[in-house]
Amino acid sequence: MNTIRVGIVGLGANTRLRHVPGLRACDNVQIVSVCNRRPESTRRAAEEWGIPKTFDNWQELVADDDIDAVVIGTWPYLHCAVTVAAIQARKHVLVEARMARNADEAHRMFEASRQNCKLVAQIVPSPLGLRIHKTMKELLDDGYVGELREVVVLGCNAGCADPSAPLHWRQSAEFSGLNMLMLGILHETLIRWVSDPVRVLAETQIFTPQRVDPETGELREVGTPDSVHVLTELPGGARGIYHLSGVIHHAPPMQIRICGSEGTLQCVFDHDERLLGARRGEGELHEIPIPTEKQGGWRVEADFIDAIRGNRVVEFTNFATGVRYMEFTEAVARSAVGGHAVPLPLERR
Repeated sequence: MNTIRVGIVGLGANTRLRHVPGLRACDNVQIVSVCNRRPESTRRAAEEWGIPKTFDNWQELVADDDIDAVVIGTWPYLHCAVTVAAIQARKHVLVEARMARNADEAHRMFEASRQNCKLVAQIVPSPLGLRIHKTMKELLDDGYVGELREVVVLGCNAGCADPSAPLHWRQSAEFSGLNMLMLGILHETLIRWVSDPVRVLAETQIFTPQRVDPETGELREVGTPDSVHVLTELPGGARGIYHLSGVIHHAPPMQIRICGSEGTLQCVFDHDERLLGARRGEGELHEIPIPTEKQGGWRVEADFIDAIRGNRVVEFTNFATGVRYMEFTEAVARSAVGGHAVPLPLERR
């Protein structure tokens, strides 16, 4: 196809920041329609970005024969419904992360994509680790850490520490589902480099159980944890530990550490993404330079368009990977509620 026509369901913050500029940077791509939660928001978005066509509901946009692809920038509560409808309407789909509210929705999306395998189905990836991905993979494949023994995942901040702060949509079980803090983003990054866990044991805590809904002014239950601790078992006996928190002041930088019999690799996600490492016998971790030609980066929208044109296969991130991280997220939730370890792959209910 010469010109790819895109409709957007949910032109919110990340869509404004990344997807609209990214799509407009692609040759022969037109953003032709938009639908937001409210008509007034839809009109503002259309005027701001010069989008010619608006819809009052997403069902009409998805069914429109004048579009080839749908970008879904809504909160997770609509990801499954809009994705399945778009694929059934023969539209390519780019859906915002997290993939869905739970593993069941993720499987339904994946099955729809499998039944229409000629359509591109892509999830907006975790941006973490993209810069160092190629070098990290090469070092691990070359045996830099030796036999894998432990992985450590840290994602802590003070974003939920203020009990007077209003309820954010990410803290709503209705809108966000089982997704919690940075768990899915960090786990998606990790499983680019190591195998999926086979068992999960978790505990979670909500320190501020109620917050004011900014839309209604009423108190509402907080539906996602403020703190998450996870222990995992990986194939071959390696172990993992995750500490995710929104209530820690002066937290260490967000990071992933991969430790083995011969060395350690650590990716630090602070003001700049850095890769550090050391082999057995070396005193301290040192920064590993990333050659310019090996540095990755954000090219999500270009990859989506290239995949539609048949020039690329989606790597970051396909629906199969999305199912993997959603199963992990649900295993963490089930373990925290049930107080016992949960095996993976997840037993579907």
